[in-house]
Amino acid sequence: MQIEKKLRRNNDDYKYSIIIPTWNNLAHLQLVIRSIKENSTFQHQIIIHINDGSDGTYDWVKQQEGLDYSYSEENIGVCYAMNIARSLITTDYLVYINDDMYVCPEWDLIFDQEITKINSNSFFLSSTLIEPIYTNNCTIVEDFGTNLAAFREQDLLNIYQGLSKNDWSGATWPINIIHVDNWDLVGGYSVEYFPGMYSDPDFSKKLWDIGIRYFKGLGKSRAYHFVSLSTTRTKHNNGRRSFLLKWGVTSKTFTNLYLKRGSDFSGDLKEPLLSFYDKFINKVKFILNSI
Repeated sequence: MQIEKKLRRNNDDYKYSIIIPTWNNLAHLQLVIRSIKENSTFQHQIIIHINDGSDGTYDWVKQQEGLDYSYSEENIGVCYAMNIARSLITTDYLVYINDDMYVCPEWDLIFDQEITKINSNSFFLSSTLIEPIYTNNCTIVEDFGTNLAAFREQDLLNIYQGLSKNDWSGATWPINIIHVDNWDLVGGYSVEYFPGMYSDPDFSKKLWDIGIRYFKGLGKSRAYHFVSLSTTRTKHNNGRRSFLLKWGVTSKTFTNLYLKRGSDFSGDLKEPLLSFYDKFINKVKFILNSI
């Protein structure tokens, strides 16, 4: 497998390092990069990991002076992509953004204000996604288009701030931000989840095990999400089973009872007291999946 990496410059003015894995999704990649450049409060390092890139992505990214990149000649999935791109980071904070997103103004300012308030590196933060359909209880459901042709960008910019959403517990999915020391301590994303399903809760579980308890979704840091454009084109791994066999609990148990994902944020999380029923169900599922 051929791997290529390019760091164009080390800019001391960069606030965060943003990693965007992409797989032959050039038009959306161009949109998310434009939104970062136009809607960010600060200047950020942007690192693209190019999977395959035969749709023109590879050639286009190479032509952009302001983009650092890593490249694999085949689709190596999100976990390998993130871990490879990590080596190009020049700041203290890693931000993970998917290529089918559009960041709203001040998304990064809200991150910065929260990190300043925390005054610690022991956190994991997520933005709140605005999506055209309901996918989970952490998002805002509002349809501004399900594809680029139908995307109503100006309508989004006109009203995104007025959409109601409290801060919520259980940061897991991108857009997320973490200090690179904690990324490195847990070894980044776990490659056994190739091409990537359930690598997000697995990463949160690894953070939990090193003592992080501040998992917060920021209601005012927002981005539009066109919803899993790449994941519909690839064969999914059985991440649910992998998570269960690795950790001894289901991903649902972890996200619901440990992270309390989607509930209103109320501060540092506590070690949950699992009921006899929860322990029994997790044990049975573990045994059945081990056969």
